[in-house]
Amino acid sequence: MHTLNEEKVFKDPVHNYIHVQHSTIWRLINTAEFQRLRRIRQLGTSYLTFHGAEHSRFSHSLGVYEITRRIISQFERNGYADWPHSEKLLTLCAALLHDLGHGPFSHSIEEAFEMDHEDWTRRIILGDTEVNAILAEVADDFPAKVASVIAKDYVHPIVVNLVSSPLDADRMDYLLRDAYYTGVNYGTIDIDRILRMLRPYQGRIVVKESGMHAVEDYLMSRYQMYWQVYFHPVTRSSEIILRQIFRRAKELYRDHYAFGFLIDPLPGLFEDKLSVQDYLKLDEALIQTVFSQWTNEKDAVLSELCSRFMHRRLYKYVEVESVDLEMIDQIRRDFKRVGLNPEYDLEVDFPTDLPYDVFRPGDESSQKQILLLDREDRLREISEVSDIVRSISGIHRGKYHLYYPGSKMKDVISSLSDPVSQIFKR
Repeated sequence: MHTLNEEKVFKDPVHNYIHVQHSTIWRLINTAEFQRLRRIRQLGTSYLTFHGAEHSRFSHSLGVYEITRRIISQFERNGYADWPHSEKLLTLCAALLHDLGHGPFSHSIEEAFEMDHEDWTRRIILGDTEVNAILAEVADDFPAKVASVIAKDYVHPIVVNLVSSPLDADRMDYLLRDAYYTGVNYGTIDIDRILRMLRPYQGRIVVKESGMHAVEDYLMSRYQMYWQVYFHPVTRSSEIILRQIFRRAKELYRDHYAFGFLIDPLPGLFEDKLSVQDYLKLDEALIQTVFSQWTNEKDAVLSELCSRFMHRRLYKYVEVESVDLEMIDQIRRDFKRVGLNPEYDLEVDFPTDLPYDVFRPGDESSQKQILLLDREDRLREISEVSDIVRSISGIHRGKYHLYYPGSKMKDVISSLSDPVSQIFKR
């Protein structure tokens, strides 16, 4: 590995400083593909709920790199035999580049166009890109190795563990960073304690048993962050509108609608024919420019949806304990009868989270489990030892939310059938 003549540092509000010591990492950071991540928000539309949530995938990716660097440095200082020292640069590159393929508003655009950001990450790493050229200077097969870590099928699972596992550098950074920028306390974890307790052992990353309580706190923090931030119903409302904009635009394009404003690479997006170079043109600045122009489109549905998103006129919602298909069909019929559009004026949402998958005997997916290493060098899955983890293992929590345009509903609610009107009068 070629070290820099002088260490480079980034001042970071979460980790204080991010240290770059190797020229390959420094050059990767300065590629056009990695710099694009400055224009992709880490939390998608959450800035419409938590006004401080303007942080980017760029800062998160640097944070994941820094946590990974700290873990590896600890392994090296302690001389752990189970850590493959030759994989250091590979692990650092994979940590830095793990989110390279995220698109505008992240998961919302993935759902709308059935895309996978990890697939795009691999395509960028293996494509005709600045990132690929820098990785290939390390070795001809080095880009393929980094892509294999992203795909979670690399020959040494311990490398994958650091970048993608229930207790990985990715999750630790986004919990701390998202808590900081949203202004909540749920994601504050004792990361120093956790990092000190990590060990390379028998081909994977495990936790020294004395660090169990810090890991319990981490899992509880993740649980709270999902329900208080990531699944916040107002954020879900903005995500729903965003997905509807993409869905409506795709429908119109396929029906040969004459858009008043349409720029590359949107046609390729609608046709599922994006090249890597086209995909890299997609960022949130471009998408918001398009949405701003679409507020003036002749299609009333697209125009209204874009106005709602750009001016934060989000859908209202009501909570219900349960819904069935018969009830939804009745609501849709009522909406259509009173002049609402059931395809776009109603969305049924049921967020779920699995805070921790409890170990099941015979389950071969042990890489998805957190293993504790006791004083006798025995491994035990954490939910076998921790009452706290066991209590939240396998929990699916959430209520149904019915989202609708409140301004339209006001005028027609009295015309709805009685059972339906009672739902929306709450």
